[in-house]
Amino acid sequence: MTMLAEQVDGVIGVDTHRDTLAAAAVSPIGAVLSSTDAPANARGYRRLLDFARQHLPGRRCWALEGIGSYGAGLAAFLDQAGERVVEVCRPKRVPVRGGRKTDMIDAIRAAKEALVTEHPIQPRLRGEREALRVLLATRHGAVLASTAAINQLKALIVSGPDDLRAELRKLKRPAQVTRCAQLRDRPAQDIEHRMTVRALRSTAHRIQALQAEAKDLEGEILALVRQLAPELLGLFGVGPITAAQVLVSWSHPGRFRSEAAFASSAGVAPIPASSGLTNRHRLNRSGNRQLNRALHTITLIRMRLDPATKAYIARRVAEGKTSRDAQRCLKRAVCRQLFKLLEPTRQSRTASLEDLPQAA
Repeated sequence: MTMLAEQVDGVIGVDTHRDTLAAAAVSPIGAVLSSTDAPANARGYRRLLDFARQHLPGRRCWALEGIGSYGAGLAAFLDQAGERVVEVCRPKRVPVRGGRKTDMIDAIRAAKEALVTEHPIQPRLRGEREALRVLLATRHGAVLASTAAINQLKALIVSGPDDLRAELRKLKRPAQVTRCAQLRDRPAQDIEHRMTVRALRSTAHRIQALQAEAKDLEGEILALVRQLAPELLGLFGVGPITAAQVLVSWSHPGRFRSEAAFASSAGVAPIPASSGLTNRHRLNRSGNRQLNRALHTITLIRMRLDPATKAYIARRVAEGKTSRDAQRCLKRAVCRQLFKLLEPTRQSRTASLEDLPQAA
């Protein structure tokens, strides 16, 4: 496998921060040619590009840390300038105690790590993909806040006055929220009763607002998914949220070299766990956990409602696998199906479970 060092005349490693950027030009053999720093703004981006053109005028590559956060602006600028950019994970720290740590050292480490990488990480696209990501993140925050508010409401009901508790505990959760939002405190009641009513009403209003916000965001997400990949919504068990997460993690055609690499990124590639006379695979707990959760949701829906999937699981169990191992195989098969659907270079745009090769 060809490494990046054999393809370029040098790499500019960049350690990104909120206000500053540290950059180092490194040759293919790891020698530091020069280093500089710049502010994290448009003027600083242009300064770094001039620095790269001066010290690495030939084939060059940029190795950026934190492209999804502090390095997003620089990555977008370099992409518009036609520069090649790869993403590096947090540079490995010196394993001994008292190891040196500066921004410039981190920039050099980022460049050297990119040079020896066999499969450089392509940055995710911005634009529509980034729009989906921010909508997903905001909706997720609203759902978490709504869940916390619901738990708080239930705790208030449990510890509330007897008459309120007797009235509200017999209701189901949606009815509880609606009833609490309509409560009114009366001057004839004691102060504990009045303040509990106000707390219940305020919490219920917060739940309703957060749920309405999440519903509106889901509508925006559905519209974007229909625009980008409507065929995803035609798959059994794939809804707007899971489809959006798949698109956000996949990003664009060619980012993953194969469907096996996509499965590894999703954390559904099987890991050998054999010993002695036991020959088996185990779950992979690494990778993109948000994408893994989306695949898990799809498999749960299919296992419950899809006759073809039920037959698939039954066949796997008959082969001697546990139900958990059978679901692991199903997640791997679903991942392959999604990748074949998304990659336009594939011969077929659709694939059923029966057409898929058997997962290990």
